[in-house]
Amino acid sequence: MRYTRSMQWLTPLFVLAVFAGLAVDLWLSQRQAIAVARHRGEVPAPFAASISADEHGKAADYTIAKVRLGRVVAVIDTAVLLVLTLGGGIALLDALWRRSGLSEPWLGVAVIASVALLAQLVNLPFSVWRTFRLEARFGFNRTTPALFLADLAKSLALAVVLGGPLLLATLLLMEKAGRWWWLWAFALWLGVMFLMAWAWPAFIAPLFNRFTELKDATLRTRIESLLTRCGFASKGVFVVDNSRRSSHGNAYFTGIGRHKRIVFFDTLLEHLAHPEVEAVLAHELGHFRLKHVRKRLLFSMATMFLGLALLGWLAGQPGFYHALGVPEPSTHAALLLFVLVVPVFTFFVTPLASLWSRRHEFEADAFASRYANAGELATALVKLHRDNASTLTPDPVYAAFYYSHPPPLARISRLRAAASAPAAAGASA
Repeated sequence: MRYTRSMQWLTPLFVLAVFAGLAVDLWLSQRQAIAVARHRGEVPAPFAASISADEHGKAADYTIAKVRLGRVVAVIDTAVLLVLTLGGGIALLDALWRRSGLSEPWLGVAVIASVALLAQLVNLPFSVWRTFRLEARFGFNRTTPALFLADLAKSLALAVVLGGPLLLATLLLMEKAGRWWWLWAFALWLGVMFLMAWAWPAFIAPLFNRFTELKDATLRTRIESLLTRCGFASKGVFVVDNSRRSSHGNAYFTGIGRHKRIVFFDTLLEHLAHPEVEAVLAHELGHFRLKHVRKRLLFSMATMFLGLALLGWLAGQPGFYHALGVPEPSTHAALLLFVLVVPVFTFFVTPLASLWSRRHEFEADAFASRYANAGELATALVKLHRDNASTLTPDPVYAAFYYSHPPPLARISRLRAAASAPAAAGASA
């Protein structure tokens, strides 16, 4: 009983954090909707020559629709979290599975899988609505019901095939590896993280999309020249058939070490000229050359290490379970509660993570301005905002809290200033 009472403070703190986080999220989303609606009828001057009033209005309506759906999802997610924890949901599922006679770690796998499946079922209607109503309403969705179900089945299969053994191994370590089990778990998770980074582009991503070598010889030559100038080695330049699912455009890197791949959405190549594609790629290269990817990886590793250390301590505190609605301590309950509860508290550091990310984006833009043309990058970003119906007029407080990329006006204004500077013009020649 002494241990149970020692963490009674956690219950009110958890409840306070849950409702404070929800209140902040709803307040910020309301600010965003009001700001976007207020500026719906007027295209910002720097974009007036590139984006029509109708396109600007579409972006505003799309943003507001996503915000409204997000508010509903936030409320539902909060309710589910409270039902699972203080409402006794995890305790009920645990008690039901114990009647089956399963022992650890299979009992833990069954309980955690049940919670994961329940969360998936709760979110499924919102995913369907987002894809077939919201995205379709604004002309972005190209996913068929058959493709949607196929993606869902593949994701579930991967969760079982890849996530199942990892979960089983983690629970075994928690049960058998003694006080310092979390160090072994850290080594395991770290190994899996690197293995997935290697395996994803070659084996997993092709299960969902078709990747083909870039066939445009002129663009390929331009890209190879850029890679040489930037000192970047790649295993290839690929085009992914994202147009099967959506008309949104993007580009990204995948893989690690010498196995990095450059991937362009086919929808992006449809709308950007070659110099614009080169500038977008130069920006992405900047993240690697400026060690942003490495810094984020190291931060993720440090966060994982500290998180597992904290879990290692909490798992031995009976009061941790009682404070969060689980009367019978177990390794699987500790893991499940930790995964559910920690995001409630880390939500409040979101602005710091967003600020760090925005600084990296500005630095990558500056890198791109040295190795490509800043004006072309600005033009490409305007097209991407237009084609993706991204709002040009976000609420500044909402953007400061959530935006991982700088607001478009600030970002594109800086790029255009760099393009007009004599030094930038010389570097781009």
